[in-house]
Amino acid sequence: MSKKKVIISACLLGEVCRYDAKIKQSNEVIDAFRDYEIIPFCPEAPLFGTPRGRISVVDVDGERKIITDETNKDVTKLLEDEIYSFIDKNPQTDAIVLKSKSPSCGYKTTPILDKDKNISTYGNEIAVDIFLKKYPDVKILDESRFL
Repeated sequence: MSKKKVIISACLLGEVCRYDAKIKQSNEVIDAFRDYEIIPFCPEAPLFGTPRGRISVVDVDGERKIITDETNKDVTKLLEDEIYSFIDKNPQTDAIVLKSKSPSCGYKTTPILDKDKNISTYGNEIAVDIFLKKYPDVKILDESRFL
């Protein structure tokens, strides 16, 4: 019998993949899924390296875009392509645990900025929205659920 599978944000597994290269390992998440096959997920590091400049979610004319803070470059399509490629390689999962407040992975916790870069609301981010479509029957959590 094969193990259940869980997709977990790589930073929660202790991988050095965050923009600031800091460790955000969550032993609680790792322990909760010790009997699962763990599939690390980070759409940002393969594209932009570690460390890297920050990215933010900005509402541009009613549409959420992922924009680099320093250069104001729209990297939404790059991240979408990376996430879809990841899903193609991992078509089945039983659970998903993502990093809260992340501009690519946050689940209901990511700051959404207005055109003046002020927080206007909080919401899901690009990976969450894609995962909800591709894995409609899989529950998505963030690490705060395990603290």
